[in-house]
Amino acid sequence: MAVFASMAGPAHMLETANPAFFAAIGGLERTRTGVPLGQLMPELAEQGFITLLDRVYRTAETYTGRDARVVLGEGANAREAFFDFTYEPRLDVGGNVIGVRMIGVETTQVKHAQRLTAEHRALLEQIARQAPLSEVLEGMARTIEDLTPEEVLVSVLLADSDGRHLRHGAAPSLPDFYNRAIDGIATGEGVGSCGTAAHRRRPVLVTDIATDPFWDDYRDLAERAGLAACWSTPILAGDGSLLGTFAMYHRVPRSPQEADLAVAQMFADTAALAIERYQAEQAYWAAEVREKAARDDLAFLLNASTTLSADLDAVHTLRRLADACTPRLAPLCAIDVIEGGRVHRVATTAVTRTQQDLLAAHTPVHDADDPISRVLASGVTEVARRAPTGSAPWQDLGVTGYLCVPLLDRGNAFGTVTLLSTGGHVFDGHTIALAEELVARAALAARNARQYTHRAALARDLQAGLLLPDLPRVPGAEVATYYHPAGEGLDIGGDFYDVFPLEGDRWAFMLGDVCGRGAIAATTTALVRHTARAVAPLVPGPEAVVKAVNQALINRPAGHGTGFVTLVYGELTPTPTGLDIELVRAGHTLPLHLDTHHTVRAVDAPGTLLGIGSELHLEPRSLHLQPHESLMLYTDGITEARRHDDELFGDERLADALTSTPDRPTPQQLINAVTQAASAFTADHGIDDDRAILVLTATEPG
Repeated sequence: MAVFASMAGPAHMLETANPAFFAAIGGLERTRTGVPLGQLMPELAEQGFITLLDRVYRTAETYTGRDARVVLGEGANAREAFFDFTYEPRLDVGGNVIGVRMIGVETTQVKHAQRLTAEHRALLEQIARQAPLSEVLEGMARTIEDLTPEEVLVSVLLADSDGRHLRHGAAPSLPDFYNRAIDGIATGEGVGSCGTAAHRRRPVLVTDIATDPFWDDYRDLAERAGLAACWSTPILAGDGSLLGTFAMYHRVPRSPQEADLAVAQMFADTAALAIERYQAEQAYWAAEVREKAARDDLAFLLNASTTLSADLDAVHTLRRLADACTPRLAPLCAIDVIEGGRVHRVATTAVTRTQQDLLAAHTPVHDADDPISRVLASGVTEVARRAPTGSAPWQDLGVTGYLCVPLLDRGNAFGTVTLLSTGGHVFDGHTIALAEELVARAALAARNARQYTHRAALARDLQAGLLLPDLPRVPGAEVATYYHPAGEGLDIGGDFYDVFPLEGDRWAFMLGDVCGRGAIAATTTALVRHTARAVAPLVPGPEAVVKAVNQALINRPAGHGTGFVTLVYGELTPTPTGLDIELVRAGHTLPLHLDTHHTVRAVDAPGTLLGIGSELHLEPRSLHLQPHESLMLYTDGITEARRHDDELFGDERLADALTSTPDRPTPQQLINAVTQAASAFTADHGIDDDRAILVLTATEPG
């Protein structure tokens, strides 16, 4: 709304003004002309506006103000207002200043709306960062109270979970006695403004509490609190359910304007956001509390399962099970298994060392009265709130109850886990279920450990049958070998070596690699070794032996494998000056010759893979090893050992390992140097291919 006033002379005598000007400065009491403006509005002097008028009158220069804050009126009637205005000089015909003219627009409502919007945005940010509900509601109430031009007192009530009662949420300016009195009021028709709004699910606007029937039961209370009007807006969730009420109280009877209703609805919606966020958080935390035990149980089981599977040793697994049970499930734990038809105690745990020694010293007896015997026979958990029967140190241990759970393998009990209570500890349904789940996991882990042990032993036995059980004594030579399977050694590897005597003083040696692993690889390995051993005494030399091996591979039945083989086969003869060696290489890694000068040289003997065709190209090579010189054969598991970045160990590092040995190294020293270098290179990456080495070192004659 535009305001206008015209003033004359240096005293700024108010000559004329429009009604909007008088309404803005205070209404009828100030609707006067013919008086100086400073006398009509003395509050302007302290705020600098009279000084501005003086300057415009004196300099004849126009002054413009934007969003200027001015306090209009004095004392209880003072109000804050904002204006965009212009002071311009009034001139006579001669150009002399005779007064000042003021033209302006009051922007108070715009300014308040901007501040209200900013505060509303701040409240939304508080909600977004999950500020406490009480903090959000308190801030919202104070924001409205501070920014509303007329005095207003804000109250927020929160609905109970059943929606039938309203509880105190925030009301920073209402008296404490009033807040206490309405805390917990019922929702219903005629229960004040808030109870009725909550019941109707729509705003209830009481403009005069003194005469409104909704306030019959609360009129005296409102009078004590100095309340004359109450506009209440229900706070509703997205699904329409009641969250609470938002109320604006006034000290005098008052009807709301459209702007008041808009503000009330906006902040009721804001309160709904805050309350729904709060309820969602409360529901989350309530669910967290209810599920904490379940999450703890799951974490316990996961951690225990990881511990139980830490290695593949059945006894170690059961000992870890006992450790996991105490004290989480019970103060005392004993684990017994059947071995050789007898019950043996394999693990105990207790809170004190004395208790553990007593448990460990107790030997279970097969007896119908013994719970261990019953559970082993039935495969069913047994629980009692008393000590087990039979002769045992139950009294010394202070046992007051027991839980005996079977260890099952395909439905058959191979042991028991006995948990014992002492003092006030009891086994409830939750503990029993948790114990049964843990024992089931442990039984599976123990079963896997036993199977692993059996399989690893079988693989070792089969592998040993394909390798030399003991190295023979070779005249004129010292021999050393090395073999390490890939992974955990559960499969039979494809690497092999052999040393065996021929006619006279000649000896045969070979090292090879069969494509693949497992039983098929074992079959192929046996075929190569036995063929070589069978034909070597009958044919003239290494080339003929290898060709016979290749033919045997080609002729093998399809069910015995079709993979190729790499091989180095040679024959050695002791001489007065060392060893004469003739060898052939069929697609294998190059043999290495370490001479007396500690120089490594690859023996390049071209040759194709075995088992892929009848056409075979081989070029025999002969060399002489002087005393203390060595020939190393090895598989690609050495040179292709990988570290974490996939870089290979390689030929250069292999040669460096050999030359790092002392002068005149023994075959075992050479093997140690290579295997240690390869292990240091791969670090924790593990062995992902079989590794085999055969070293021949010429000895001094005599």
